[in-house]
Amino acid sequence: MIELSLNDVEKYYGANKILKKISFEVKTGERVGVVGSNGAGKTTIFKIIAGIGNYENGIISIRKGATIGYLDQIPVYPCEYKVIDVLNTAFEELFKIRRDMKKLEEKMNIMKGEELDKVIKRYGQLQSLFEYKGGYDIEEKLNKICTGLKIKEDFRERKFSTLSGGEKTTVLLGKILLQNPDILLLDEPSNHLDIESIEWLESFLNEYSGTVLIISHDRYFLDRVVNKIIEIEAGEAKMFYGNYSYYVKEKERQLLETYQAYKNQQKKIKDMEEAIKRFRDWGYRADNADMFKKAKNMEKRLERMEKIEKPILEKQKIQLNFSISNRSGKDVIIIKELSKSFGNNIIFKKLNLHVRYGEKLGILGKNGSGKSTLIKILLNQYIPDQGEVIIGSGVKIGYLEQDIIFDNEDSTILEVFRDYFPMPEDKARRILAKFLFYSEDIFKKVKNLSGGEKTRLKLCLLMQQDINTLILDEPTNHLDIDSREMLEDALSNFRGTIIFISHDRYFINKIADRLVELEDKKLINYLGNYDYYKNEKEKRMLSNNINNQVKQKEIKKGHKERASKRKMNVDKQICDLEKEIEHLEKLIEEKDKAMEKYKTDYIKLNEIYNEKQKLKLKFEELIDKWIELND
Repeated sequence: MIELSLNDVEKYYGANKILKKISFEVKTGERVGVVGSNGAGKTTIFKIIAGIGNYENGIISIRKGATIGYLDQIPVYPCEYKVIDVLNTAFEELFKIRRDMKKLEEKMNIMKGEELDKVIKRYGQLQSLFEYKGGYDIEEKLNKICTGLKIKEDFRERKFSTLSGGEKTTVLLGKILLQNPDILLLDEPSNHLDIESIEWLESFLNEYSGTVLIISHDRYFLDRVVNKIIEIEAGEAKMFYGNYSYYVKEKERQLLETYQAYKNQQKKIKDMEEAIKRFRDWGYRADNADMFKKAKNMEKRLERMEKIEKPILEKQKIQLNFSISNRSGKDVIIIKELSKSFGNNIIFKKLNLHVRYGEKLGILGKNGSGKSTLIKILLNQYIPDQGEVIIGSGVKIGYLEQDIIFDNEDSTILEVFRDYFPMPEDKARRILAKFLFYSEDIFKKVKNLSGGEKTRLKLCLLMQQDINTLILDEPTNHLDIDSREMLEDALSNFRGTIIFISHDRYFINKIADRLVELEDKKLINYLGNYDYYKNEKEKRMLSNNINNQVKQKEIKKGHKERASKRKMNVDKQICDLEKEIEHLEKLIEEKDKAMEKYKTDYIKLNEIYNEKQKLKLKFEELIDKWIELND
């Protein structure tokens, strides 16, 4: 079944046509990755599908009754709203049904006869609807999503208005997932999540019953989630039926095939043009009208020919090249017994780390584990509570922060560049052009730049510096896939030392030759890339599981042995009791015989009776104990 389709959709921004006859369809249950360079129009398409964006021409069809979930901008909630209140807005319809049911319950207490029958019938309908829409599973759903996205119970009580932009985005992602729409539109859903939460989201989306469209530059994420790719390029859409890796290979194959067809056609066109010229020459020489006719016919054939547009095999790329004139010493950074807390919150304690020249070290860890804090201590932006950081001889650090801020945000790109590196404008233009800042672009104010543009400008500045150690905090966050690949190539060829934080598993896998993970306030070392890390983590988990199973078996064995010993002890007690009971029965029987013998000797009879009563009390005690041991 077709869930949604776009046919010849066009969109203008001023005089610029952003979307040119965009056409594609998505079937129910498909998980689609929407890819393309920054500014290609991906988010514009999502807004159009969600009904919050205008378009000039074309037709959009969405299955009747289908619900759509999409986060456009962070909405404004009442100032008293907590995180849990925002999440609960996903259940507004269910809460309304529950309120209506409550009102009907109150009416049922006072109504009789036919009116009561009508209310009971209506109540039954609402109850069925409430159950069908998952009303009895609200808490379970809420806990599942909050656990996956690391929205802890204390965090749920925080005021929504006090959260950072990234935290708000994560909460709103949780809200959209809780709404469970038929069509889920996710724009860079993994941007503010740690690796563990990204992997949870992958599993969630793979089990999602609805249709999912995802804009993402996370290649690892796309490979694991989507089964179809829609590429937006030059204002047009093209579909590929597979994951991201398939798309890359298939696109390359199609490009080469198209290029070969283009070359063949160009040769044919050239041959036809030469033939037309020859026919005319022959016509003039021999005054032959047939030759002119042949030339005319061939011209018409040439005009009617559907021309193949020359494919672009190489896109315009950022020209990244980190050059080193002076290398550092062998020891780049040494961390000794490093600890840091904020108030009562211990971030990490007694960390030790040795980074050597030429290493490409990735720092992993959950959000809030202290990765950025550690980086800021290395850069002398934070002071540790104890321990020391030793920067090696000749180390020159270049830093690419996660949230890039320039000293004067009102300056233009050109002004910022020339403030750092005074030079003639024409030379500055040539350098900036290597980072895709052309003509009027260089007069854009820095405060108006996108995240990707700011990252490109910062990289441009770093390239002009003499550095031998790079510290990068989420370097791929605002880059499209092409730019990420160019950065990866440049970093792979960098002969210095790299220390980086990233949640981009593809990037980590390609760049890192060593990883350290901040876990439980300490560092764990992995001598390899992301694949190696995953493999070692799985081995460790398996080993822990086996050890736990062995411990459990030992505990169970101990329980059994103790139970067995207890049983043996109980059996012995029962056996001893039964012997005592049997002995007491005989003694009581003997007392009965003695009482018969001395029935006329009242003094002796009273003495024997008292002895018998004592024996009976003892007998009853033993019987109670025997019953207790046998239970």
